[in-house]
Parts: sequence; C-alpha cells; structure tokens
Amino acid sequence: MTASEENHASGTFLKRLRRDLGSIESYAVMIGMLVGAGIFRVTSVASEATGAGVILGYLVLAPVVLATSVSYVVFLSTSLGREPGGEYAYLSAVLGGRRVAFSCAWLKTISYIGGLAYLAGALADYGMELLGLEGEALRGAVALLGLGFFYFVHISGVRWFGRLQVWMCAVLGISILVLVLPGLFAVEKANYTPWFPHGTSGFLSALPPLFFAFAAFESLAHTAGEVKNSSQRLPGIFLWGITATALIFVAMTVVAFGVLPADELSASVAPMADVAKQYLPAGAAILVTLGGVVAVATSVNATMLVPARMWIVLARDGHLPRWLGYVHAERGTPGSGLTVTCALAALLLLSGQLLLALNMAVLGLILVYLLNSWALLLLPRRNPELYRQATVAIPPFVQRAAAVASILGMGVLICVQVVQDLSLIGDSTVLERFENQSTTSIELLALWSVIGAAIFFGMRSSKGEGT
Repeated sequence: MTASEENHASGTFLKRLRRDLGSIESYAVMIGMLVGAGIFRVTSVASEATGAGVILGYLVLAPVVLATSVSYVVFLSTSLGREPGGEYAYLSAVLGGRRVAFSCAWLKTISYIGGLAYLAGALADYGMELLGLEGEALRGAVALLGLGFFYFVHISGVRWFGRLQVWMCAVLGISILVLVLPGLFAVEKANYTPWFPHGTSGFLSALPPLFFAFAAFESLAHTAGEVKNSSQRLPGIFLWGITATALIFVAMTVVAFGVLPADELSASVAPMADVAKQYLPAGAAILVTLGGVVAVATSVNATMLVPARMWIVLARDGHLPRWLGYVHAERGTPGSGLTVTCALAALLLLSGQLLLALNMAVLGLILVYLLNSWALLLLPRRNPELYRQATVAIPPFVQRAAAVASILGMGVLICVQVVQDLSLIGDSTVLERFENQSTTSIELLALWSVIGAAIFFGMRSSKGEGT
C-alpha cells in the first residue's frame, strides 16, 4: 500500500466516528470525569499531607486549571476542534515537527492508562464499601469486572457511552446534594484546625495529588470527532464545566473536613461515604456511597475513551501500527484501541502497583499541559493562519496572561514533584521503591519515554524514513 493510500485509509477510519454526542453528554463527560477522579478519591490522600488545607489547595488550583484550559479552548474553536486528535495536530503545527507532538500524545495515553487502572481500583473500593465486602482478592476481581463492563459499553458505541454518562451524572448530582446540604449543618469548626499541620512543605506536597482531581479535564477534547458542532460547543463547555466542578470540590471539602477530623479522612478508602455516615440516616448514607461508586464510574467511563482516540490519529500519521487506529464501520468504535487500553489497565491492576499508576498519570499530564500553554504563547507568531481561525471570544492579552499563569503553575507542580522524587531517590534503592509502590515519577517518566522513543523511531525505520 502506498503512503497516499495509507493516509486515505486512515482518514476513512476517522470519518467512521459517529457524531452522536451533544451538549448534555459533553457536560456529563467533563463534570463526571473531574468529580469522580478527584473529590471522591484523592481527598484522603491529600489530607494526610495538609489536613483541612485541602480546601485551600482546591481554591489555588482552580484558577490555574482554568488558565490551562484556555489553550484547549482556543484550538478547539478552530478547524482542529472537529477531530479527536486536535491536540496532537495543534502541537505539531505550532511547535514544529511531530516528535514533540508524538511525545505529548504518548505521555497522555500512558497517563490515561495509569489513571484508568487507579480509578478501577477506586471503583472497587467504593463498590465493596457499598456492599459491605472485604478482601484484597475480591477487590481485584471487582476492579477487573468494572473495567470489563465499561469496555463492553464503549465497544457498543459512543451513543451508549454518552447515555450512560448522563444517567450516572444525574445520580451523582443527587448524591452530592444529599451530602452537602445537610452536611453544612453538621460542621464543627474545631475540625478545621490546624489548617496546615505539616506547614508549607506539607501543603505544597499535597498539590500534585490534588491536581489529579482536575487532571484529565481535557478528556472532553478527545470527543471532538463525536460531538455535534464540536468547534462551537466544546469551548464554552470547557470553561463552564471547570468552574462548576471547582465549586463542587470546595463545597464537598468544606463539609468533609468540617464533619471528620483530617486524620480520620486520611485513613479512609471511601472518604465521602464515611463523612455521610456521621450525620445522615442509613438510607441517605447509602445513597452517598452509591454516589461515590457512580462518581468514580463516570471517570472510568470517560478515561477509557481517550487513548483509543489518540491512537487513531497516531496510526494515521504512521507513528503506530495501522490496526491500532481501526474504527468499526457500523458501530463507529475504535475496537483495537479500546482492547489494548483495557488490557494494559488490567495488567497494571494485576501488578498491584496502583500508586505508581497515579504518579505516572499526574506528572505526565502536567508536562502535557505546560507544553499546550507554551504553544498558545507561540501560536500567533508560529502559525498565524491557524490563529486567525479561532472564533472564541477571549481577548489576545487574556490568552497570553492565561498561558503565562498556566506555565508558572505547572512549573511549580513539576518542581514540587521533582524535589520529592529526588529526596526519595536519595533515601532508598530502586528495589525498595518498587516493593513499597513508591517508584518516583522521574523514573517512570524516563522508562516510558524510552519505550515511546523506541516505538517512534522503530515505526520510522519500518517505513524507510530513517532517524
């Protein structure tokens, strides 16, 4: 097959995606992804480092994430906002060449697979809490069943993905109201002190895991090939969805830390369920626990969508085998990509290294966001034609200010993570870190970068392009 024939075939694969999602489904993807990935899970992780300072952490991170989203809003309002690989094409067009764009796409897919494994474990935790079950082996089986269920939904078609996401978000919304409104009357101010039990260093160390609550906000961008009028709808949904989610985070953490002391929250695998038990009758508390299950399920559902869509575009450009970009002609689903995504997440689950999966997801996405904001700064000069296509009503000076704020924010998060990693590397061996599930983000990033480089240059060699 000639190069032109391959591009035509891959282009056909992209055209097979079905635009079955609308605004309601898009909001469900955005809010469900963020609420489930974050507040119902990482609250306990972050509270161990900074106690009730988690509330301030969300307030600090919210404007940084909004600033970071501006780059996505801009390119989504151009012609690149009509296909799932818009981010890859955007970075390639602005930063010059496909190596950087491939590196970002590779980091993103690895981050999402790591996040998918971590969230499947979280889904099992809440599910077993709801059913009153215990046992590590049973937890693993429930997590794998959860992965299998959502794999079946995605294989069936994006319409079923969207419908399920909307209904789960409706249940999630009810459970949040049941948790927050009565919870405001059960708050004890004494539980908020001390705000920073481990000082400034503890607060800073809590920011990377708290960022996981907002991380993957851009998953919505990868539905661009399946949302009706995506370049008009998605930019506004980005901004309003992140704002609404930030308000939900603050409201829920105000209640959580006002009802339970930080040390009890940090020891909980299902923190919001334990909070609800303190002041709600049994039936209502069960509803909140069900909300936790549904919240994490919405994140699993949205997370599974992304890698397969990225692989369609990478396969089209010859960076991955063409079969990874295959889209079913009738169902409009990237079956090969979904299968590989599910299989890799299952392997991570079976390895038991879920904290490694979380570390891998957070640092990889932070780096991708930084490069996207850097591209926004360069866009008017590097690719003025693409810049003129942007229809979003954000003044140029606001775009530049948002890009700078995002770069600074992501830079701080990277520095915090690197300092923590270097300290851990100096105090332990590689084997000790692996056994304790504390392998550093730097080591994971290096490992996956080597694997990605091998794939990139291997594919180029196989096509006779050299290095």
